[in-house]
Amino acid sequence: MSHTAHIRNHRKPRRNATTLAMRAGVAGGVLSTLAVAGAAGSANAAESATQTLELPTLTADLATQLAQSADATQQAAANYELQAERDAAAAKAAKQAKADLADAKKKAEAKKKAEDARKAAAAEAVSRSSTRSVLSASTGSGGSSTVSAPASGSVATVIAFLKAQVGDAYVMGGTGPNAWDCSGLVQAAFRQVGVDLPRVSQDQSTSGTPVSLSNVQVGDILYWGSAGSAYHVGVYIGNGQYLDAANPSKGVVIQDLSGYPATGAVRVL
Repeated sequence: MSHTAHIRNHRKPRRNATTLAMRAGVAGGVLSTLAVAGAAGSANAAESATQTLELPTLTADLATQLAQSADATQQAAANYELQAERDAAAAKAAKQAKADLADAKKKAEAKKKAEDARKAAAAEAVSRSSTRSVLSASTGSGGSSTVSAPASGSVATVIAFLKAQVGDAYVMGGTGPNAWDCSGLVQAAFRQVGVDLPRVSQDQSTSGTPVSLSNVQVGDILYWGSAGSAYHVGVYIGNGQYLDAANPSKGVVIQDLSGYPATGAVRVL
């Protein structure tokens, strides 16, 4: 036996073909796995990149839609507000027009009543006016004044005219049509039947026939103060009442004689 027989072989043992093949297969599988993983990672990365690029576009579109919706809502609100203002203005104008129409209608009716009374009076034969064509009376100066009255003159026409002026203003020197003083109103009332009275209360208090207050009749002229120097006049309308342009605070009104008794009266119709 050789003296080296007990010493192990120092050379590396040979690897058989099966072992090499297994190792090559494992290595190839690992490499394949890594390649697939890499490819998948690349694909995922590419997909993520694609999605990331698309999101800003979607966000911008949504923001645009929201902005447009907000603008549309704001415009609609503005339109509603404008329409509401227009409706309110129209309602106010309609209400004012209705009030104006009612006021105009009321005045027109009053004027129409006065005109109707005048026409009716023209058709009437009022005995005391139809029999009197000229009335004479003494003036405060001792002379005489003449008041002409037509045959168709009517107390009813005078009273209707006076009542149509109730509510008008009192203005010193006023002769109508919407503001009067006491003598201006009386003069205008009797002018409706063709009686031409003097302008001022002093002269009106001596125009016509003097009558006592106990015998006063509708249509008689009442005066306050002395005849020829009266400071106020009105017209008796019956039932203890008279109508006059009283003062700036009252205007044209109907009052009771008991509250402010007259001094005297004259009759011209």
